[in-house]
Amino acid sequence: MANGVAYPVNVGVQPLLTNRDRITTLFRFILAIPHLILVGGAAIGWTAGSGSQSGNMGSWGGETGLLGAVAYFLAIISWVGIVLTGMQIVGIRQFTMFYLRWRTRALAYLMLLEDAYPPFGDAPYPTSIDIVDPVARDRVTVFFRLILALPHLIVLIFVLFAWCVTTVVAWFAILFTGTYPLGLYEFGVGSLRWLLRVEAYMLLLVDEYPPFSLV
Repeated sequence: MANGVAYPVNVGVQPLLTNRDRITTLFRFILAIPHLILVGGAAIGWTAGSGSQSGNMGSWGGETGLLGAVAYFLAIISWVGIVLTGMQIVGIRQFTMFYLRWRTRALAYLMLLEDAYPPFGDAPYPTSIDIVDPVARDRVTVFFRLILALPHLIVLIFVLFAWCVTTVVAWFAILFTGTYPLGLYEFGVGSLRWLLRVEAYMLLLVDEYPPFSLV
């Protein structure tokens, strides 16, 4: 399932609907814990560092993973650098893209889109993400990035909640039938795509505004 909208963040998922692995599905959350520790779970990391009122929404975001915490800290450095110079430090960009590639694979596994165990680091996997480098940076949108992203962050609260609910339904479906219902699977892929586009935007990897779309 390739990206259906022209956007510099492309998420590709090789569909896996039938002949699912019921054993690993049964223990999926436990099996995914090492990756959760490193790259976080299925939430957006917009509440990072917001204090005691951040609530539980941020507790499963990418910023709570060890690598995610580093990526979001480096995004602050990138913000200053891009606003002042119009450039992003190459090493920071490479690390952030490495983190998002890992996070993409881990989320696909956690949310039952794939059965293959994700690699620790970079290696081929049925779900992948590709990010096109910006030709020139937009300092104005970078300066106001958090404000500009707020509409997406609000909508994603509902999208990701629905994704969690449909994933639970799919979990039972796989255990009893060995099949992931097509409609739920497509919604899951769309939710993953939306989440990663917004994360790439928040982490300053792209400047083009993400679409409000599951495709």
